[in-house]
Amino acid sequence: MEKIAITGLGIVSPSGMDKRSFWANLKAGHSKVEKIERFDASQYPSRIAGHVHDLDAYSNVSSRLLKKIDVFSHMALVASELAIQDAAIDMAKEDLKRVGIFMGNAIGGWLYAETELRDMYLEGREGVSPFMASAWFPAAPQGQVSIHYGIKGYSKTIVSDRASSLMAIAYAAKNLERNNNDLILAGGMEAPVTPYALLCCNTSGVLTKRNDEAETAYRPFDKTRDGMAIAEGAGILTLETGERAGKRKAHAYGYITGFGTTTDGVDRIEPAADGKQLARAIRMALDDAKLDPKDIDYICADGAGTVIGDISETKAIKQVFNGNAQKIPVSAPKSMFGNLLGASGALDVILTLLSMEHSTVLPTINYLKADPECDLDYCPNKAQAKEIRNALVINRGRGGINAVLVLQKN
Repeated sequence: MEKIAITGLGIVSPSGMDKRSFWANLKAGHSKVEKIERFDASQYPSRIAGHVHDLDAYSNVSSRLLKKIDVFSHMALVASELAIQDAAIDMAKEDLKRVGIFMGNAIGGWLYAETELRDMYLEGREGVSPFMASAWFPAAPQGQVSIHYGIKGYSKTIVSDRASSLMAIAYAAKNLERNNNDLILAGGMEAPVTPYALLCCNTSGVLTKRNDEAETAYRPFDKTRDGMAIAEGAGILTLETGERAGKRKAHAYGYITGFGTTTDGVDRIEPAADGKQLARAIRMALDDAKLDPKDIDYICADGAGTVIGDISETKAIKQVFNGNAQKIPVSAPKSMFGNLLGASGALDVILTLLSMEHSTVLPTINYLKADPECDLDYCPNKAQAKEIRNALVINRGRGGINAVLVLQKN
């Protein structure tokens, strides 16, 4: 793959809404998972999550538009504007027919949908907002961002469970490489902290039930893990070719140099226990980047926090890196703010780029008891100083979806 530059970062997360606070909270190992209180979640098996608290303070969206869109589109609009500002891009000077939007999410805009469906059953069809049809579906954020900026280039929304936004970013890079676009806004958004969305996540069987220990409940790779904590948020990147970024003297946080994806094909929810197809996706990404396993300095893990998820991910890493696997730090910083489902890859890419910039491996927090079957260096509980030249980002979705992205420091 041609090196694709990442020149702007837009962050909407439980750990912060700007690079400085986001990085400071992650480096310090602060947990932002907390009890859900915006609705009565007392009857749910899992009732904790990572919440975004400062969205309105950063919002560029009119109150009139807010009545027509779901919060996941609101987050996408805010994150997109933050990324464009960070990249010092003047959209008025862009050929908008050559600007694209590649975004991913897993469940769509359910707060809007739940509210309108309730009104339909209480009031009949006259009680339903006409904007219901355009507010909830997964491509709604792409549409709202395109309208806001007048973007008319080749674009796509990816729905691939927790691998959605990482795939969106990778496909965006491939389209820049093929000269289909000059500039792409790429990333993901998710707003699952709603009554129906939370119910769906609970029935999937992958959520932690440590409701009285919210801050320490999400424990990837720990022997006592019992699932993930969900979170809401968005991450948007500005992508452009390295040549274009160089011509406009843009700061590049890093480059996308390789991507690999496979599917396990064994179960509708669980990944394959042997990790073989994830290992193949890692090798594909390395081959695409023209790197050897020894060139990788850090792995940002999927870190599902489930028994089969963590063990199979560990097995896959060991299959690729052999005897060197224990020497490479593997961490799941999402343990600090929760799993953003379809948006998790976008935040993973952003935090990995910041890790490269600060020569620091972020920790996997809540690591209390070692699991003999998970025997890698998970950077437990405390950040580590380390120069990172090349990194892998791993995301996995239900049904055995595997996605791996290679990032290179500028």
